[in-house]
Amino acid sequence: MKDFNQLTSTIEQVHNHLQAKAASAINQALTIRNWLIGLYIVEFEQAGEDRAKYGAGLLNAIASQTKIKGLSAPELSRCRQFYQCYPQILGTLSQNFSNQIPEAVLKTLSQKSQKPSDQFKNSEKVGTVSPQSQEQLQVPSDKIITKLSFSHLAELIKIDSPLKRTFYEIECIKGTWSVRELKRQINSQYFERSGLSARPEALAALVQQKASPQAPADIIKNMYAFEFLDLKTKELVEESDLETALLDHLQQFIIELGNGFCFEARQKRILIGQTYYFIDLLFYHRILKCHVLLELKIGAFEHGDIGQLNTYLNYFKQEIIEENDNPPVGILLVAEKDHALVKYATAGMNENLFVQQYLLKLPSTEQLQQYMEKELKDLR
Repeated sequence: MKDFNQLTSTIEQVHNHLQAKAASAINQALTIRNWLIGLYIVEFEQAGEDRAKYGAGLLNAIASQTKIKGLSAPELSRCRQFYQCYPQILGTLSQNFSNQIPEAVLKTLSQKSQKPSDQFKNSEKVGTVSPQSQEQLQVPSDKIITKLSFSHLAELIKIDSPLKRTFYEIECIKGTWSVRELKRQINSQYFERSGLSARPEALAALVQQKASPQAPADIIKNMYAFEFLDLKTKELVEESDLETALLDHLQQFIIELGNGFCFEARQKRILIGQTYYFIDLLFYHRILKCHVLLELKIGAFEHGDIGQLNTYLNYFKQEIIEENDNPPVGILLVAEKDHALVKYATAGMNENLFVQQYLLKLPSTEQLQQYMEKELKDLR
């Protein structure tokens, strides 16, 4: 290989090819794992000898017993829902993963379901499905596993209508959509607009032309893959350079203040309903015995910011704090023009018992304002 450009081009090609294969392998393993977990849970709920012992608390009991990263009770519920939405995957798995399914379970399931090879004999073609179609089509299970990441599937199982779900599966596969693009198209009611369009093919072509395709690296970077591989999830959150720098300094700034601050997490991920949210910085104050949630907003204060932080506080009060913990505290830092605005979110707290105590131990408004002014001036 004498031509330098040919050399570099070949290196790039082999890198891209094998990166795509690696991403696909990771995604398929994760998808299969979650489907099997869903199968196990449903089978236990239906036929387990001691299922009545756990009842509604089964998922919490599993999460507590297994202690597998990422498999919280809500995620286990998502695995169960995934299995229930895609039972046709059984045909694909039973050929290559039969040793992962107990023989008695496999026999019972086989009696209930039609062979996927027969079911999809006449529906191998991937193309645009009219929302007005009366025929309930299904995308072949091998394409569900190989063409869609579990992050895609986590969005698709939120759709109640099988036909509507199939529509987005097909369009997502055709356009190699990223998860963000899939969410955008669902929110834009692409399915409904296609049904109303006189020329749905033209609309489909226009949507696919404007859509952002997914790169192999995007599959590896999704939060499910990170947890599956037990990697750090810091890279999952897209931040501006300014916000990243401020958070880097702010974390150290708070810790250096002392006063009992114990750093717990940055970009703490929480699941509320079917949506993930990220808390910029999370501390626990050992003197006040409470969590301190800090949110940083680059730009002017908006009324929705305080509502978002208040939602996080209410979530912590209901789901996170222990019996002896005091209610959590929220700190919202907002930069507006050349000065800093500091607001405390204290909705739902007993003002007489907590606010005065918090203000004695937490950084003062003046300290935080001075910090923000200095950092913004240095970073701009």
